[in-house]
Amino acid sequence: MATFVRIGSKRNYKGYSEETLLLKDIQSTETKSVVADHLWFSYTKGFQSISLTPGAIIIFEARIKKYTKGYVNKSYGMDQRREDYKLSHPTKMRLIDNMPTDNSK
Repeated sequence: MATFVRIGSKRNYKGYSEETLLLKDIQSTETKSVVADHLWFSYTKGFQSISLTPGAIIIFEARIKKYTKGYVNKSYGMDQRREDYKLSHPTKMRLIDNMPTDNSK
């Protein structure tokens, strides 16, 4: 479960602009614990099929994948890599609540 924030964009590996979407407060539906404070996903057909407005609550399934992140500079002997986890391949997106948030306060 997550809260939709906004649409964005990035350059893909071929240099073309690709739409993305930002989700915040991503929670496991099984444990109700927050697994990530925010994530960016590609704006795929699955996400496009639901009507998203800022503040909308959505539920989806995703794979958990391990990846390596960090800075490496071999000439200075620096290796600050470490393993982390991400969500990938989101599927089965459903809109739970499409109440817009009030950001005027």
